[in-house]
Amino acid sequence: MKTEADHFFEKAQKWQEEFQLLREIICQNKSLEENYKWMHPCYTFGGKNIVLIHGFKDYCAILFHKGVLLNDRKGILIQQTENVQSARQIRFSNAEQIIKLKSIIINYISEAIEIETSGKKVALKKASDYPVPDEFQEVLKSDKDLKQAFYSLTQGRQKGYLFYFNQAKQSETRKNRIEKYYQRILAGKGLDD
Repeated sequence: MKTEADHFFEKAQKWQEEFQLLREIICQNKSLEENYKWMHPCYTFGGKNIVLIHGFKDYCAILFHKGVLLNDRKGILIQQTENVQSARQIRFSNAEQIIKLKSIIINYISEAIEIETSGKKVALKKASDYPVPDEFQEVLKSDKDLKQAFYSLTQGRQKGYLFYFNQAKQSETRKNRIEKYYQRILAGKGLDD
């Protein structure tokens, strides 16, 4: 019976050859289990996420969930965006690049498993590390219910809101975002719940 990962590889319209190569390389490590998470093949060790295969318009990649902890001896790991704290990618634009880096990929996978086995954790930013926009501070000062609801949210939900509010370049946009999510915060929900 075919797995969801099998269907992913069969249905891929782009990067088919590259995906197959990456799958073969990753599956050489028999201690990894192939799963399907976030609509992509994800390889786990003891139930913990190690590496994921995904594709984009201009490149395909493998993503190491705790990539920031890897010793990137070859300087090939990429932080997707400035806000990604833990994960790191190795990007490819053709099959030849994957073949050339095969032994390095294998070594990085082994190191990622060692990191997971050791129990090392990534020190993530706390909600208090994110600035609270002036517009949101004003609302929190004048609305005690909202203030209590916001600070009762999990750290991750607080970070999500603060990041989203801070992304707006104009004050009016920040105010609109705060107003739009006011009821969700009161209901104890995160940005994407």
